[in-house]
Amino acid sequence: MNILIAPIKTEKAVGKIEFANTLTFEVSMDSDKQSIKQEIEKLFGVKVQNVKTFITSRGKKRALIKLAKESKAEDIAVKLKMVT
Repeated sequence: MNILIAPIKTEKAVGKIEFANTLTFEVSMDSDKQSIKQEIEKLFGVKVQNVKTFITSRGKKRALIKLAKESKAEDIAVKLKMVT
């Protein structure tokens, strides 16, 4: 099962990376918070503090992934070429 579909690169999402240590991803509709957390921790080797999910008005599911203080969202964003 492919949980993470794509990182979100909007201005608001990039602001959350810089100021809230939070990544935003589009995720599969059948994924839950625990599976999203496990996938992020496994893929990027970071500690996840919190996961919030919501469904957009266009019917897509997104996850806000807040990382623990010892992990930096900016480092992951650079790896994914979301920010320079």
